[in-house]
Amino acid sequence: MTTPRKIAFKTLGCRLNQFETDALVSQFRRNGYEVVGFTREADIYVINTCTVTNQGDAKSRKAIHQAVRRPDKPVVVVTGCLVDGQKEKLQKIEGVTYFAENARKTSLFQLVDAHFKGETLSTDELGRDLFGFELADKTFHTRSYIKIQDGCNNFCTFCIVPKVRGRAVSRPAVDILDNIRQVVDAGFREVVLTGVNIGRYDHEGMDFERLVEQILDLPGDFRVRISSIEPEGFGERLFDLFSHPKLTPHLHLCLQSGSDQILLRMRRFYNVTTFMGIVNQVKNRYPDFNFTTDIIVGFPGETNEDFNKTCEMAREIGFSHIHTFKYSVRSGTRAERMPDHVPEKIRQERSRIIRDISAENRLNYLTSLIGKEQIVLVEKVDQRARTASGYGQHYVPVEFPAGQEVFNTFARIKLTGITKNTEPILLGKPY
Repeated sequence: MTTPRKIAFKTLGCRLNQFETDALVSQFRRNGYEVVGFTREADIYVINTCTVTNQGDAKSRKAIHQAVRRPDKPVVVVTGCLVDGQKEKLQKIEGVTYFAENARKTSLFQLVDAHFKGETLSTDELGRDLFGFELADKTFHTRSYIKIQDGCNNFCTFCIVPKVRGRAVSRPAVDILDNIRQVVDAGFREVVLTGVNIGRYDHEGMDFERLVEQILDLPGDFRVRISSIEPEGFGERLFDLFSHPKLTPHLHLCLQSGSDQILLRMRRFYNVTTFMGIVNQVKNRYPDFNFTTDIIVGFPGETNEDFNKTCEMAREIGFSHIHTFKYSVRSGTRAERMPDHVPEKIRQERSRIIRDISAENRLNYLTSLIGKEQIVLVEKVDQRARTASGYGQHYVPVEFPAGQEVFNTFARIKLTGITKNTEPILLGKPY
């Protein structure tokens, strides 16, 4: 038998990138390729890049250089947002075999397979299809990401996503529903709806709330999680749906700043009052609901007063996790041309303060759940330690004594305590 070719993947950035990598992993596996870790020897290295921040750029470039410096001179394929944003600069890196923009990412298997068959195929010949990914039936995760939308029309002043991902496009609902049926049949018990701006989903009159409702009506033993979402494009109909047992009580609702002045400079389509209205409506109905968020610190013109408002709002809402970004200048954005850029030292200090608030909030939120119940999707069973672990419906990590628990099944757990680790974990016992 011929030894299968080995392929390694490195994914930077968002869950949308992760969904796309998962789909590619499954496609290569189905066609006889062996998927290995990125640090191992491989015939092909695929880097799915990110360019949302300077850090994303740096990590992407580091991964590219790691691949091209391999002594065996493998095939190196670079794709993702950094290619769309900085392709000419990337092409100066020696050793990269192919560059593929986001719209051509669905055709990477065709490109690589043709290469090893001795065929000449340029990336310009590849098809352009944002939603043509094959079923991600075997991934690196127990949950399956479902891409429902791509691109964005908001044009926030700090963001280059519309440039690298394009204008908003929504996937047909019939394809989404069929995709979910397939992954549930393949054994996944949690699906995560993902995209660039999913709250603005709109396909032939079908809005986001109606789409979620149809997904929840699908048969099967699975649950649905909504990934990062902007505080716009939805209303009370979505709040009603959180009473459905399949819809997990958690939202990663993007705040960015607690100052109306900064939100206006960012060109966000909401203010503090609107954001707090969403949070309060949900928490009044579902007291244990878990909110997480993104916050940008050091945006041009952000004063100490603006930053303090953000801190106060973060504490008041009690986000159990805050993904903290130091503002990064993105070439070509309106924020790049704004006055009063905040010095790096101040941005670093503000980032530290928000991270500390996040850690304090997280501990408080997890502690508030002790004595209550979580339905945990088992992601790991450690036979040696006789423990099992996974995430509850509120997107909280839970560890408990292993009995007959099986990987990728649901376990009903009574929460009894919490670890004192740097990253605390809830402890519990099966009912």
